Amino acid sequence: MADLSLKRLSVFLSLVLRHKPDCIGITLEQKGGWAQVDELLLGMERAGKPMTREILEEIVRTDEKGRYTFSPDGKKIRACQGHSVPIDLELEPVAPPELLWHGTAARTLESIHREGLQHMSRQYVHLSPDAATARKVGARHGGTTVLLPVLAGQYHRDGGVFYRSDNGVWLTSMLPPRYIDWSAVQYIEKEPYHE
Repeated sequence: MADLSLKRLSVFLSLVLRHKPDCIGITLEQKGGWAQVDELLLGMERAGKPMTREILEEIVRTDEKGRYTFSPDGKKIRACQGHSVPIDLELEPVAPPELLWHGTAARTLESIHREGLQHMSRQYVHLSPDAATARKVGARHGGTTVLLPVLAGQYHRDGGVFYRSDNGVWLTSMLPPRYIDWSAVQYIEKEPYHE
């Protein structure tokens, strides 16, 4: 299958498994956010986005961000994080590293400085384990990318709760502005976004 077609299917799959499962007539399990693979494939067909099991496996295997994971028996699939629909990923709280990163657009800085990082339409704030990953995430917003160093270890010691998704993205419900190291914020001028 052509890379472009695979990319388009992957983007649509992300929409289904994170935000709009009903657009193909399926529901996600509340516990775990799982979708039955057979139902997903039938729903994709009904929606005019036919996909075989082999194509689905290729998307999961080649997705550079590791967005999706299969259940151990291979009968279910889910997005690792980024949901706007209410589901419980059943992740256990875990102590984060001392420093995590958040990539965003410069236009968001004023509200972040005032209110901290908010999960907005998603269930969690997403944090990256390194600046390079945060840079890629921030670049998708367009304009100047801002890398925010997050004092995750200190926030955790002060009661903040963190989870680590299947693909290594760190999650927390919100992050007060005092846990951002404002003296080490990095600005990167507009660069092309490559998902």
